Amino acid sequence: MKLDCLIVDDEIALAETTCEYFNMFEVKSAYVTSAKACERFMDENDPSLILLDINLGDSSGFDLCKKLRQTTEIPILFISARSSDDDVLIALNIGGDDYIQKPYTLSILLAKVKAVLNRSGRGSSKLVEQIQIDPNLHRVRVNGVTIQLKTMEYKLLSYLAKNKNRIVTKDELFQNVWGDSFVGDGTLNVHIRHLREKIEKNPKEPQFIKTVWGTGYVLEDSKQ
Repeated sequence: MKLDCLIVDDEIALAETTCEYFNMFEVKSAYVTSAKACERFMDENDPSLILLDINLGDSSGFDLCKKLRQTTEIPILFISARSSDDDVLIALNIGGDDYIQKPYTLSILLAKVKAVLNRSGRGSSKLVEQIQIDPNLHRVRVNGVTIQLKTMEYKLLSYLAKNKNRIVTKDELFQNVWGDSFVGDGTLNVHIRHLREKIEKNPKEPQFIKTVWGTGYVLEDSKQ
């Protein structure tokens, strides 16, 4: 499920109230009350932002943030009643994007969340199940591992991903990726080959980017 905000807080009443308030103002939200529940939620869902409490019943929000940062670059905003400079510095140094002290005003918190969501383009997105694309950092992860793409490789992969499970013709790629109908098949073939070498387990038997002979390519979501 794609949603805007996941709230991770073991204060159930506060998490529930915040979640309901956000949903009233069209920030699609859900909440969990433990680190383990958060990890399970993230396995099956794709939030654009996380509000994370430091003191969790079964774990520390700091430990959870470190673990999440191994697989996702989405914004993480810490929320906590703890106010020491050390806590703030730790939160920011391990990958937190902001630190909001409790008790907070719901309207102010909502404004902060909306600002981050708008700035980040509603976060990175799993356009294909195993491929996560961050449009702001031009960063791509495959099965949680960051891969380095050249500019045209990134543009090509992004366009195919946005049109997943649909045959994209060569002419369409020339026009929308290169912006030049005079680019030849050879250039496209080289970029496809390089992409496969970087994202496929076996480039000769591609799992993601499939060739449709005589027509173009299709990026298939493995869940389809």
